[in-house]
Amino acid sequence: MHILVIGSGGREHALVYALNKSPSVGKIYAAPGNGGINKIAIKAEIDIKDFSQIADFCTSHHIGLVIIGPEDPLVAGMADFLTKAGIKTFGPSAAAAKIEGSKQFMKDCAKKYQLNTAQYANFNDPVAAKNYVYEKGAPIVIKTDGLAAGKGVIMAQTETEAYQAIDEMFEGRFGESGKKIVIEEFLYGEEASFFAICDGQNAIAFGSAQDHKAVGEGDTGPNTGGMGTYAPAPVVTDVIHQQIMDTIINPFIKGMADDGNPYVGVLFAGVMIKDGEAKLLEFNVRFGDPECQVLMARLDCDILPILLAACDKKLDEVTITFKKDTALCVVMASKGYPGSYEKDTEIKNLEVAELLPDTIIYHAGTKYQGNRLLATGGRVLGVTALGKDVAAAQKKAYQAVDLIDWNNGFCRRDIGWRAVERLKK
Repeated sequence: MHILVIGSGGREHALVYALNKSPSVGKIYAAPGNGGINKIAIKAEIDIKDFSQIADFCTSHHIGLVIIGPEDPLVAGMADFLTKAGIKTFGPSAAAAKIEGSKQFMKDCAKKYQLNTAQYANFNDPVAAKNYVYEKGAPIVIKTDGLAAGKGVIMAQTETEAYQAIDEMFEGRFGESGKKIVIEEFLYGEEASFFAICDGQNAIAFGSAQDHKAVGEGDTGPNTGGMGTYAPAPVVTDVIHQQIMDTIINPFIKGMADDGNPYVGVLFAGVMIKDGEAKLLEFNVRFGDPECQVLMARLDCDILPILLAACDKKLDEVTITFKKDTALCVVMASKGYPGSYEKDTEIKNLEVAELLPDTIIYHAGTKYQGNRLLATGGRVLGVTALGKDVAAAQKKAYQAVDLIDWNNGFCRRDIGWRAVERLKK
């Protein structure tokens, strides 16, 4: 079966890497891909914003499955268009993807389906929003309603910070995404990411991970798209795992189906865990990035039958297995990220780092210019390693990082610190 993967990040490289190991996969095409993806897949020369062009490509190249990686095309309705054209597509419809496209919609669904989540209120003007903050006090969470590349969430520690965040959102810092906002109670505890594959009627767990969003060590500085992650998340015990399925994932899948918006694809639940209880922070409609990298590194079965079963409403016929090892991913980013950064800086010695055992280096913002590997984005590499526990995986990942010669790159040196501390105790 020939596959088309939409996207250009580390998430898509991880998916292509996993698909490349499947005996049932023929040619893998990627649009637009990146330096790493395009070494193991064929670059599809198509405009991913032109759904008709994608459909024509799928027909002419006998594509059996399209996998949509990022949230933007899902929210825009790419899955609807391709499915209507008779092309099997892994990813939710626009109506279902609205749970990431609109945080107000997502919170309203959580309330309707009685999911365990934080108290909240929706606002369309800054005055009412500030009055709510004054009433509730701080710390408090301010979120843009629309997509903001993972950066539209402000954890305001004081009321002044909250007022400033409200002003910035309504004044256009995040474009149209901030024209409406959600204000939530601040939840204390330990955050984790939980994934499930869904076929519209059923859901099957796909593991947990913990991400490091802040740019600086000790989880300091501005939020990014993710500076590293590890899986599984130790805080997601067997009991918590089942609780998340029973009180968040399954009620959501049933509610969406009952409302006529069956959810097909991967469901990513961000949860806060405290005192043995998990509360929903948000839903995302795609694999996380860099969470996908560690999930795929641990996957110990063929991914293609799982994705096909979701599309065909046959998830009850598949089993998902993972390696016992822990996987840890360190993101290497361009200096200056998440702010401005220099592009087209050269990365050397990657092939040496890739020779280390139990190590995979996923590409994100890269391209090859002849034999030279250049950094083209903010988050550039996902240096991923497997180990018997999180400390062993962490050690291997940083050994690989230290072999990479990239003067314009940086990374956090403490990825996995919570899990390592827990392991010591």
